[in-house]
Amino acid sequence: MKRRKPRATTKKLFPRSCTCALLLAAVVCLALAGPAGAQNMPIPSVSLNIGDGSGEPGKMAVVMQLLLLLTVLSLAPAILMMLTSFTRIVVVLSILRHALGTQQMPANQIIVGLALFLTFFIMTPVWQKVNTEAIQPYMNEQISTQQAFDKATDPIRDFMLKQTREKDLELFIKISGGKKPEKQADVGLAALVPAFVISELKTAFQIGFLIYIPFLIIDMVVASVLLSMGMMMLPPIMISLPFKLLLFVLVDGWYLIIGSLVQSFH
Repeated sequence: MKRRKPRATTKKLFPRSCTCALLLAAVVCLALAGPAGAQNMPIPSVSLNIGDGSGEPGKMAVVMQLLLLLTVLSLAPAILMMLTSFTRIVVVLSILRHALGTQQMPANQIIVGLALFLTFFIMTPVWQKVNTEAIQPYMNEQISTQQAFDKATDPIRDFMLKQTREKDLELFIKISGGKKPEKQADVGLAALVPAFVISELKTAFQIGFLIYIPFLIIDMVVASVLLSMGMMMLPPIMISLPFKLLLFVLVDGWYLIIGSLVQSFH
């Protein structure tokens, strides 16, 4: 005899029709209560005032200085990258990673962090000069804001001019339609900054090319050996990567590259 299947003894407590009815009732209640609640709820008023409305020039000047300071702080990352040694260092380290073929090792955070600390190390004399000649006298109310700005830009201008090629600087001066400056103090930042950036990029690519050559030779040798052995399906990068890492460690590559990068700014 076949056993009969036991009948289900449990039933749904809430049928689908009851659930839909409850949901519809909740929506209707919220819709009816919405306008009444909105009428009773006070709407706060928001107003933005700059100054106290007196129109005094001194207080308005302080407010404008605060706005200018906030603007400079928002542009601080771009200033750090464009006016310092950060560009050359981070490009060289990125090319080194591609030459080694280690994909994402070292990670981007490590490369950017190392580039930042090397930038602080290289730019320390410039920052000290800016602090001594511009920031401290301005904080002691010995010079005006315009004088502090001029004295702060002079050390940075000198640093950029030492690393900028004359050809690149002449290009932007010619494009801007200005005359060739007779002395360094006459060089405007509008032409100096882009000239400095493209000079840094060119120098970084030159250093990266010299770094790439030995690792490229290892890749070519490994690929030729694998081809002669008939192992065409084996990726050469799998065989060449250990040899490139071994070569880089044996010659103490980090010491040589970081030392060369820092000394290239002196």
